[in-house]
Amino acid sequence: MATTPAFKVALGTAVKARREELGLTQEQLALKGNLHTRWVSNIENAWRNPSYSSLRRLAASLDLPTSELIARAEQIERETPPKKRATAKR
Repeated sequence: MATTPAFKVALGTAVKARREELGLTQEQLALKGNLHTRWVSNIENAWRNPSYSSLRRLAASLDLPTSELIARAEQIERETPPKKRATAKR
């Protein structure tokens, strides 16, 4: 299994949780933020690291300030056991 930085995993988890909270599919979220559906999937699965501008668009699409999305990801990272967050499924 490949090692993935914990924050990428936590960010993906935070994005997916918020998207589901809003009742959106990945496609709907992508359309809302003028993002590519595959890119959203890659973020949720911790396969990509967004640029700052993309992170801002993503947060806005989730109806959150960028700082709130990052805070949610940091909270998930703190609460996730090190062994579980060290690997990402691929």
